[in-house]
Amino acid sequence: MPKPFHFKLDKVLDYREQLEEQAKGALARAQAARDAQAEKLAGLEARLADHLAHEAESRTSANDMWLWRQYKDALSQDISVARVELNGLELKLQRSRTEAVERSKDKKLLEKLKQTQAKRHHDQENAREEKENDEMSTIRFEPHDH
Repeated sequence: MPKPFHFKLDKVLDYREQLEEQAKGALARAQAARDAQAEKLAGLEARLADHLAHEAESRTSANDMWLWRQYKDALSQDISVARVELNGLELKLQRSRTEAVERSKDKKLLEKLKQTQAKRHHDQENAREEKENDEMSTIRFEPHDH
């Protein structure tokens, strides 16, 4: 009866699978945060474009012109801040992506080692069993000297 294969690094493989799942989760969160920030930035840019399109309406009085300019400056500042945040989130996303790839490589490396060891174990067990069968056949064979 062949001995079952036991991979000695199963706990390490399980741990690396956990790390990979955590990295995938972090990547998904980073992607969602970046997408939300990109959407926010697009919204601000659309509001600024809309505001700039209505510049002529602000020329009715000095107060309207001042308010129009103040709102335009505030939107421009908000856009600058949003761009800086978006750049930071894109860097975080890239780091998360790199981390997820590294964790995946680490896990796949151990999985490949497990497959290699399982194949070697299977081949050794087959060879041992074949050797036992050959020895049994040799012992059972009785030459007839008549």
